[in-house]
Amino acid sequence: MSVVFVPKRLRGTATINQETIQRLLEENDQLIRCIAEYQQKGRAVECVQYQQILHRNIVYLATIADASPDIPMEAVNVRNLWMCGWAVIR
Repeated sequence: MSVVFVPKRLRGTATINQETIQRLLEENDQLIRCIAEYQQKGRAVECVQYQQILHRNIVYLATIADASPDIPMEAVNVRNLWMCGWAVIR
């Protein structure tokens, strides 16, 4: 299950840290691989389910990024971003 899904009783209490963000990036990498595999096999229903989770994760990460102060590029682990399919563009 996605780390984005949090029970109602815990909403707003989760701590967002580098580990959480890294887990989401790794999960997104796996979701993209699954989506590509299912597309090749013609399994559209599974693709849509994984695309919805991927979309939710990306929106969650974007929300975190928008709410965070500017982080110097030296603090970003560029290798992990590239491994997870994210390009860093300045």
